[in-house]
Amino acid sequence: MKSFLIVGLGRFGTAVACRLQELGHEVMVIDEQTEKVQRISDDVTYAVVGDARDEDVLESIGARNVDCAIVAIGDNLAANILVTLNLKSLGVRQVICKAKDDQQRRALEKVGADRVLIPEREMGLKLAQNLSSNSVLDYIELSSQCGIVEIRTPAPWVGKNLRSINVRAKYGVTVIAIRTGSEVSVSLDPDCLLAAEDILVILGDNDRLTDVQNL
Repeated sequence: MKSFLIVGLGRFGTAVACRLQELGHEVMVIDEQTEKVQRISDDVTYAVVGDARDEDVLESIGARNVDCAIVAIGDNLAANILVTLNLKSLGVRQVICKAKDDQQRRALEKVGADRVLIPEREMGLKLAQNLSSNSVLDYIELSSQCGIVEIRTPAPWVGKNLRSINVRAKYGVTVIAIRTGSEVSVSLDPDCLLAAEDILVILGDNDRLTDVQNL
């Protein structure tokens, strides 16, 4: 079990907080609006009404002790920056921030954010990847150039093994895991035959991943 602090209870912050709690983690939330805090108070470990721009407030609720803090205040870049600085000053191990565009992302990275998410863009990319091929089950963006895709075994690969397909040399991607039913294998046997029902987790440049999806 990990401990998380969510700063800001908009749609994004609320969704993240509730899901983390459902997954069995300890979740503390803070927002200036009493109504938002009251609405989520029964669904998280600890809910606080307060201004996270005040370092003393963060100190008083034990923010320095959490494993990860997620700053989800919204479009207020100045507030996001100040909260991020406060959290890093308190020694929070990992600070993840929500941004609305690349300009905000760069600013937050410069003040010490360990990771910056642009949810709308990431969801758009995931949707585009999923719509581009019926075989795509999930897509994770690692950068603007590469990602990880989860797909059903392409028809030309069924009944063959990774060694004979020569995936890395021929397609420029890497199969990092194979899921068969509820079993996930990351120690891959290059001679194991691929089945149509197998799910392949593949890492590579987006252009190369698209080529594999279109097989």
